[in-house]
Amino acid sequence: MGSSTYDNLLPLVVKDVKTYPLAARPSKVSLADFASPVQADSSLKDFLQSLPNILAVQSLRELAARMRRARELQKPIIWGIGGHVIKTGLAPLVIDLMQRGFVTAIAGNGSVLVHDAELALVGSTSEDVDATLGEGAFGGAEETGKLLNGAAQQGAQDGIGLGEATGRALLALNPKHAGHSLLCAAYQSRVPFTAHLTIGGDIGHFHPQANGANLGATTHTDFRLLAELVRRMNGGGAYLNIGSAVTLPEVFLKAVTLVRNLGNELTDITTANFDFIQSYRPLTNVVRRPTAGGAGRGFSITGHHELTIPLLAAQLICGSD
Repeated sequence: MGSSTYDNLLPLVVKDVKTYPLAARPSKVSLADFASPVQADSSLKDFLQSLPNILAVQSLRELAARMRRARELQKPIIWGIGGHVIKTGLAPLVIDLMQRGFVTAIAGNGSVLVHDAELALVGSTSEDVDATLGEGAFGGAEETGKLLNGAAQQGAQDGIGLGEATGRALLALNPKHAGHSLLCAAYQSRVPFTAHLTIGGDIGHFHPQANGANLGATTHTDFRLLAELVRRMNGGGAYLNIGSAVTLPEVFLKAVTLVRNLGNELTDITTANFDFIQSYRPLTNVVRRPTAGGAGRGFSITGHHELTIPLLAAQLICGSD
């Protein structure tokens, strides 16, 4: 039997490996970037400065700096949100940032309309689907269906978008909890609120008052309004996708291509995706593709909204570049 390769195998000699002084090597992490302990009497600003200047904190600080720049340049700062943002109790923070000029437009999917309206009307939302689906009661709240479908009907008649129409209709009911409603706050402040439906995907779409023509007309108007807002982002604007894994990333990408298809420049923009997992569509359609080729900068912030959005708000208000 002939000899095998293993019989002739000897360990590689390492005595001539080249080395260098550790202090001379460029490194990605240094003590200057480390966190510092928070004291009992620390201020919020102290806390923000105590965070490690590494990875997500670094991204959050740069994103906040870009949003401050967008405000100074009077460029759109668009928040694209899913219903989870409402259900995690963040509306008061978004309303406050709206008043401070860090939210100049909101784009929401259909679930945003449902949860925001219900909270404004009765102070609660988010039913137990498991407990009601078996008997076919899930999504059957009468007031919700009437409001959303009635708003779509009036909006179609008046030629306005679904977001504006819903805010108008909700305020007309003088809801007890209007102060916690993004729809109400946006309508009162004349901040654009666009609504982007997947027809059949929201509870209101199977109510007796539902009309596909009205829903389609008003949400298409909102798509074109969003596209105009995206056009105005050129030269420093920002778009944040928060808690929408499919609908809004797809809508935003189509708005971007529409703007560029019509010959408009769309560069020097900032995009960001906030979610507790980084999904394909937000990463591709929000963070990467619209900013590719030097057109801007995209950020991915991973974590629960009830933690990351308050941190962003604090960084915008109390942080420093």
